[in-house]
Amino acid sequence: MLTAIVSDLHLGTNSVADIARGADVYGRMLAALADADRVVLLGDLLELREAAASVVVERAEPFLRALGEACAGKPVVIVPGNHDHELIGPALDDARLKSGGPLATAAEFDPATGALSSAIAERIGGDAVSLAYPGLWLREDVYATHGHYLDVHLTVPRMECVFGAAVGRVVGVRDEELATPNGYEATLSPIYAVAHSVVQRNTSASVTKGGNLSRSIYGRSTGSTLTGRAIGSLAIPAAVALINAAGLGPFRSDISAVELRRAGLRAIGEVVHRLGIDAEHVIFGHTHRAGPLPGDVEGWTLPGGTRLHNTGSWLQEDVFLGNHRDASNPYFPGWVTYLRDKGPPEKKNVLTPDT
Repeated sequence: MLTAIVSDLHLGTNSVADIARGADVYGRMLAALADADRVVLLGDLLELREAAASVVVERAEPFLRALGEACAGKPVVIVPGNHDHELIGPALDDARLKSGGPLATAAEFDPATGALSSAIAERIGGDAVSLAYPGLWLREDVYATHGHYLDVHLTVPRMECVFGAAVGRVVGVRDEELATPNGYEATLSPIYAVAHSVVQRNTSASVTKGGNLSRSIYGRSTGSTLTGRAIGSLAIPAAVALINAAGLGPFRSDISAVELRRAGLRAIGEVVHRLGIDAEHVIFGHTHRAGPLPGDVEGWTLPGGTRLHNTGSWLQEDVFLGNHRDASNPYFPGWVTYLRDKGPPEKKNVLTPDT
C-alpha cells in the first residue's frame, strides 16, 4: 500500500496564503496523489480562525470536491489539528460519553458525528472519508499525528503556547496527566473552542492575530534594522522574563530559525515519550517546517531511536521564506510525504519538480 500524506493546507484564509486553494496548485498536488492507495490529511486542513465555518467551507469546496474526484474509491483520512479542531470536537464528546475513560492515542471516528465534519466528508466523498485523532498508526512501526500537542512543551513564546500554559494552571492540569490525550486536550482545547466561537459570532472576526503577531515579531526581530535589534535584544527577553516570572514558562527568548527547529523537535519528542508512542518513525506537521532535509541531522532522531519526519505545509509564509524561495527552504510550501509497505517515509516537493 502506498500512503500519501499532506498537512497544513489551512484552506479558507482571508489572506489567500492557502495556495492549495488555487486550481493550478491543487492540480499538481492531486496529480502527486494519483498513485496513492490511501490519502491522509494530517491536520489543519481548514483555517477556522479567520472566518466563519460557512465561509471557510465555501472557499474550500472546489478543492474538496476535486480531491474527492481524484481519490474516488480510496480511503481519505482526516486528522484534525489545532486550526480545525472543531472537526473532531463533537466526536470526542461522543467518545467520552460512551466510554468515560481516557482518549486513546490513535482512534477512528465517524465524520457524521459532527455537522462540520459531515459537511467536509460529503464534499470529499462521504463513505470513503474517516476521522482519526489525535493520530493513527499507518504501519506497525509508523505513527502519524498533526503534532499540536507539542505546544504544551514548546519553549518558544508563541501566543498559543503561553495561553496553553495559562489554561493548564487555571484548570489544574497535573504534569502526570500528560500521559494520555486527556491532559493535552484539557490544556489546549479550551483555546481552540474560544477561537472557534469568536469567529462564528462575527463573520468578519479573526483570531489569528496572535499567530500573525508572533510571525511579525519574528520577522522584525531577525531583521537588521535598529528597531529589529531592539526587539530581539531587549523587548523579547524582557517579555519572556515576565512570562516566566508569572510561572508560565520556562520559555526562552531565542527565536532564531535554529532554535525554532530545535524547540519544535524537542517538544514533539516529549509528546512521543509521554504518550508512549513506540514507533520507528513518527510523522507530524504543525510547525510548517519540512524535514529532515539534506543537511538536517540534529534532533531528528530521539534518544530511543524513533525517527521524526515533518510534512511541511501548503501555506505561503513570506516571513519565513524571505528571498530563499525553493524547496531547499524547509518552509517552502508544497510537500507530500509518501509511505510504502516497507522503508522510511519519503518527502517530495511537488511545486519544484527537481526535488
